[in-house]
Amino acid sequence: MREIRVPDTHRDYNETIIPARDVKFYQVGSFAVGNRLVPEELRSNQSDPNRQNSLTSGHRACQGCGEALGARYAVDAAMNATGNDVIAVNATGCLEVFSTPYPETSWNIPWIHSLFGNAAAVASGVAAAMKAKGKQTRVIAQGGDGGTVDIGFGPLSGMFERNDDVLYICYDNEAYMNTGVQRSGATPPAARTATTQPVGPEPGNDWGQGKDAAKIAIAHDIPYVATATVADLRDLEYKVNKAMQFRGARYIHVLVPCPLGWGVQSGLTVKVARLATQTGLFPVYEAEYGEITSVAKIRKKVPVEEYLKLQRRFAHVLKNRDSGVLEDIQRLADRNIKHYDLIDEEEEAR
Repeated sequence: MREIRVPDTHRDYNETIIPARDVKFYQVGSFAVGNRLVPEELRSNQSDPNRQNSLTSGHRACQGCGEALGARYAVDAAMNATGNDVIAVNATGCLEVFSTPYPETSWNIPWIHSLFGNAAAVASGVAAAMKAKGKQTRVIAQGGDGGTVDIGFGPLSGMFERNDDVLYICYDNEAYMNTGVQRSGATPPAARTATTQPVGPEPGNDWGQGKDAAKIAIAHDIPYVATATVADLRDLEYKVNKAMQFRGARYIHVLVPCPLGWGVQSGLTVKVARLATQTGLFPVYEAEYGEITSVAKIRKKVPVEEYLKLQRRFAHVLKNRDSGVLEDIQRLADRNIKHYDLIDEEEEAR
């Protein structure tokens, strides 16, 4: 077990948090460790039948929606970490649209709808109001990649600079899915979207554009930054739980595959998210006060082709192998692996 030590002025609770990767399961998806059951305190929050169930049934997300999974996992974890004392601010986007079709809602928590680009600013105001009222209620802000890395980027940076007491969670499905799958600042190179068609000498999304929001958050020297995916429930819950131990600005960037926009079978959402990490295209790590503190090692490196071939948005890349784009994407993954030191040499040797 590893105790997380941070300045007392930024810490709410004095407890030990166990990273998901420190618990080795006997069988994936079970609670068995060496033919013994994991103690209840180490089990996932989603396995508890008495969990808050913040985002309940009845929403209108697409079948296999990664964002619906990510939001439920993350918000339930935040509720569990705070004794069910959370207010959520939600930017316009898929999550807001499918969970709150007027006059209905699937949310079982205090929930506020902001504009597309000002969720961080609204959440900062809510946090200030709670402080003025003398309440300990915690605030989280939620948005997709469009409302985070594009439209809402200015308010988000301002929240970071002021170190407002808000946990911002970006559910990244790598395009503006709610409005017709248009390119965003998080769309990967060569990907097909409605505005980056696979035509011309360089089909798909342009190279050298977009931004890495997690890196930019780290550059603000805020208390906590992390990346995660819906493929590792325990890791995501751990990071949300840990984020709620800090006071000040925090940011978690969650990869949430979109079956519709990515052209993926609805039953492969978790598999595709896992391949994104195992190829090195989506590094999973944590940072505190501007320094990376831990990375999730790749257990067995997977060629990027295994990830791309499951997605119709990259069909043109595999069809035109002579273009060199496949090799360019592989080099991008290899660069991430080197930069973040993602290969576990001991595990790779087995």
